Amino acid sequence: MAEPRVASRSGDERQRAAMRQPALQHGDRLGREEFERLYALRPDLKKAQLIEGVVYMPSPVSVAHSEPHAMILGILLVYSAFTPGVRCYDNATVRLDLDNEPQPDVLLRIDPEHGGQSRVSEDGYIEGPPELVVEVAATSSSVDLHDKLRAYRRNGVREYAVWRTQERRVDWFELTGGEYRLLPPDDEGAVESRRFPGLRIAVPALLAGNLAAALDAVNRSIDSPEHRRFAARLATWT
Repeated sequence: MAEPRVASRSGDERQRAAMRQPALQHGDRLGREEFERLYALRPDLKKAQLIEGVVYMPSPVSVAHSEPHAMILGILLVYSAFTPGVRCYDNATVRLDLDNEPQPDVLLRIDPEHGGQSRVSEDGYIEGPPELVVEVAATSSSVDLHDKLRAYRRNGVREYAVWRTQERRVDWFELTGGEYRLLPPDDEGAVESRRFPGLRIAVPALLAGNLAAALDAVNRSIDSPEHRRFAARLATWT
């Protein structure tokens, strides 16, 4: 007599089974392994971060966040397109340490074969500190300028920028002697990256919403001797 067939669980049944598991909640205190396990059970979640052992789950994204996010992403994409070994990522999960797994708004990293300090894991996540992280924040009281800043600093993120939309300012930090120090703007209010020569951020243009002017600034700085020397170093890194 044939064995009775056991029907496989439907998608709805699998979803109900997942819902019976402990749910990932904003404010939970977890280790990275447990955070990843619970995050995997929530396919409906698009962004959750572990910062200093605490889970952060942001509210729905307003245009006040999404437009600056898109602008800075566009600028960094242009820079990476003309710089060998440099990659730009949007909302990529980064495994920094056992208490920190952020999902930065935008980041630049250098491939390890070109001298970079992070790598992509076998399961497709960034491990180790990117060279540059950019976050878009509402106010100076945001986690971006406190717990997250400390985590990035401790793990060796070379430059960290926070665009404070309500306060209409961009703070660009450079890691020097184990501390973050603000990079001073030039006479035109622009900030030039130290880790990525030729990356010039026209802050006044960004704050005015003038993406064309901001892109023009980075295009001109890419066509500079400093950027050409940097690109040559990356291309010949051994």
